[in-house]
Order: sequence, then structure tokens, then C-alpha cells
Amino acid sequence: MTNKNFVKITVTALLAGLVGGGLAYGSINLLNADRQSSSSISIPTGTNTTNVRVNINSQATKVFQDNKAAVVSVVNLQRQDRSSEGSDNWNENDSSSSNDNANNLEEYSEGSGLIYKKNSHTAYVVTNDHVVSGSSAVRVIMSNGTRVSAKIIGTDAVTDLAVLEINSDKVTTTATFGNSSNIKVGEAALAVGSPLGSNFATTLTKGVVSAKERTIATTNSSGQTTGYATVIQTDAAINSGNSGGPLFNVAGQVIGINAMKLTSDSSGASVEGMGFAIPSNEVVTIIDKLEKDGKVIRPALGAATYDLDNISTDDRKSVLKLPANVTEGVVIMKVYSESPAQKAGLKKHDVLVELGNKKTYSLATLRSALYNHSVGDSVKIKYYREGTLKASTIKLTKSTASFLQ
Repeated sequence: MTNKNFVKITVTALLAGLVGGGLAYGSINLLNADRQSSSSISIPTGTNTTNVRVNINSQATKVFQDNKAAVVSVVNLQRQDRSSEGSDNWNENDSSSSNDNANNLEEYSEGSGLIYKKNSHTAYVVTNDHVVSGSSAVRVIMSNGTRVSAKIIGTDAVTDLAVLEINSDKVTTTATFGNSSNIKVGEAALAVGSPLGSNFATTLTKGVVSAKERTIATTNSSGQTTGYATVIQTDAAINSGNSGGPLFNVAGQVIGINAMKLTSDSSGASVEGMGFAIPSNEVVTIIDKLEKDGKVIRPALGAATYDLDNISTDDRKSVLKLPANVTEGVVIMKVYSESPAQKAGLKKHDVLVELGNKKTYSLATLRSALYNHSVGDSVKIKYYREGTLKASTIKLTKSTASFLQ
């Protein structure tokens, strides 16, 4: 892809392989921490020591204290085929653990989440879609260690966001979203979450906003590029288990939901301090829709499409009859009956190169351009047909079982 506006590195969700979105379970060697805790330090004879107390109350400390109770761990429980149980119940006094074993559920991974709203009976938690993906059940662990069952009320794989519902009885604090359009590069950014899982819950890391609007390619579990996301870049430490946790500004407002981290570039060189968060303005828009409908209803073209990159040079010339200088676009392979594409006059072997004044270099850029619009929008398109550039207007309708894009 030659579009210079896009970052030419692929970043995947934490769970998908860069650092693990929810933290995949495993053991950690704490280097005999129990024995080290009893060791002592010898002070040479004659050395004068003074007990010094320093009262430090920074803005970062205030943000953490005000919001830590709104940050939770999110546990993905999955059903396992087990021939025996018994000893797997690590805490017989923990009723939720006992119930998990009774249903052959195991803790598969962990991420973070944020309580953003509550009423007299219910509280709502936002996290990443990949944190809860594939779960048979979900558990939320409050900052004080209280465990509560959670219900998934909506997920959106495109933006990697999910909304959970929990009982509000144990909820004491909710967080407030800020306007991510107002952030500035260089301002402080504070990440709170559960790196490496709930054993390190409510960990605070501090950095800056490294870039306000970074466009990155997103991929699925197979490594295929599925679209592009505009995200906040930060050098605040984000690790396995931080997925779904908040990124705060120094006013204590949530400016993003942490979702990704780059650990190496295309050459394999190690990368440090490059984390990414979904901007709060997008988060608010998506979670409102998830609360209402349980999903995000997006517009569709009603056509089966294919990357021009995957079409041979001979077929581009003989079948599509494209000019030699047209090397990127999306080929229409099938137009569905009564679809927006059919009503706009699109036909098989047309090559779509622009939608809504945005170039469609590939399927990923087509999806991104399409999802910038709403159902019912009338959008201008440009396409090649047998070597001639044409223009039309397409009225978008919602995705259906008959056509998804």
C-alpha cells in the first residue's frame, strides 16, 4: 500500500500476540520473595541515620486515589473438558471459584476494565472485546479484591470494545470521560490496570501523550489486515493484562481505553514505549450503542469485494481493462440483489477507488471509509469500469445476513 498517511506497521490487539490482551495464565517466579522479605540491611558502625518523612501529594497521586476503585480486573472464564476436578479448586471458601469448577470453567486470561456508570441496581464496565472474546463466563475483580459475576451486554470487534454489566452493590466509584480531541502531545498520561493479571491489580504507570492521532493497521488472529484505527499513542508502560484499562489525563478524566502495544517492528527489532489507546470520544460513541443495541449497526455496500493487489497483472489488463497507472483499489466480484451497490449502478469487475472522498486502496481502507458513515447516508463513490473512471452516489443501508459489506 502506498498511501503515505498510514503507518506501515501492523499492530494487533494485546491478546492476539503482541503482548497478550487479556493476560494468558502462567506461573511467575517471584525469586523467593517470602524469604527475601525477612532479610536485613547492615549499617556500618558510626553511620548516622535519620528517619525522614516526606509528604508528597502530586496530581498523579490524586488522580490515582480518586479513580482506583473504578478500575477492575476482567477474567475470561472458558469451559474446559476435564476428567477430574477436586484439587483444581484453589480456594474452597471462594464460592465463585467453586461454581467455576462445577461448570468446568477455568480462568483463561485476564485484562482490565473501567466502571463508568451505575444506577441503583446495575453498573457498567467497558473493556476490550478481545479480553472477553470466546468466554463462557466473565468475572470482574474489584480493586479491593471482591469478585462479582459479569454479563456481556454488547461487543464490537471493529473497535475492540465491549460493555459488561455487574451488580452495583459493591461499586463505590465511577470514572468520567474527557474530550480526547482536546489532548495535546507532551501532556501527562496515566495508565491504570492489571499488568500480568490481578496479582498486580490497580498498577499505575505514567508517561506522556506521544501522538494524538496515530493511524495504525489492525489485524485479526490470522495476521490479516482488517482495517485501520486512529488511536492515541503513549509511552506509559502498558503490558499484558492492561488491555481494557483507562488512560487518564492529569485532571482525572479518561482520555482513552488501552488496547494495544508494539513490541517489535517488521524487521524484528525490539520496540519500547509504544502503547496505543482507543480515544475516549470514540469509546463513548460505541459504548452508548452497545448499551442500547448490544452491537454497533454499520452501513454496508452489498457487494462481495477483493483486493486489487491479489489480481494478476494480466487479469488487470485483459479482464478489468485498467489503465497501467491504476495499481490499487477494490474489485467488485459480486453485487447482491436490492443492495446499495446495485442501486448505485455498480457491476461485477468494477474497481472502486474512492468512497466519501477517501481513497480505497484496499479492503481495509474501504472498511474504514465505509464505517465513517452511518446507515442512510448518501456517499459519493468513484470507480473504474473497463478503463474509464466513473462517479456515482450510493445510499448506504445496514448490514444484513444477505450482505455484510
